[in-house]
Amino acid sequence: MRKVVVSEFVSLDGVMENPQWTIQFRSEETKQFKFDELKASDALLLGRETYVNFAAAWPNLIEQEGEYGRMMNGYPKHVISTTLEKVEWNNSSLIKGNITEEISKLKQQPGKDILVFGSCALVQTLMQLDLIDEYRLMVFPVVLGNGKRLFGEGIDKKVLKLAETKTFGSGVVVLTYLPER
Repeated sequence: MRKVVVSEFVSLDGVMENPQWTIQFRSEETKQFKFDELKASDALLLGRETYVNFAAAWPNLIEQEGEYGRMMNGYPKHVISTTLEKVEWNNSSLIKGNITEEISKLKQQPGKDILVFGSCALVQTLMQLDLIDEYRLMVFPVVLGNGKRLFGEGIDKKVLKLAETKTFGSGVVVLTYLPER
């Protein structure tokens, strides 16, 4: 069965919004990690806001980003939104119905991991519905003070089990957690 893997950039104080603040910490190590992570998947699950931003940017980055750009543009993209009427980015489909049922169907299909990037509101919904199989938090050594937080107000208590840690020379740490079930 496929896994839904949430992969997020977060600051030390839990902010995930508009990750332009990550640029100063990019390195060959972090790029390789993100490349390997995308290569281990074959589909994306996105919320409306992330989809709109990605659909505007990624088609123009194929040449610049090489194989990573080709994967981002070529992979199936499942967009969960009640407000979008249509999705036009290559290989995108819109999910408006029962999220639990639709994601369960995706997980039953043959294939690799289904990655969730960004999509804060979607991640919080998936968390409440116990649909996340793995959390990969790329924690950056910066405190932002304000912004949208991954684990914001209204999130019920979740106990997670640390499965793996990776530390990069830039001070970035990847914490991989599994939900306790």
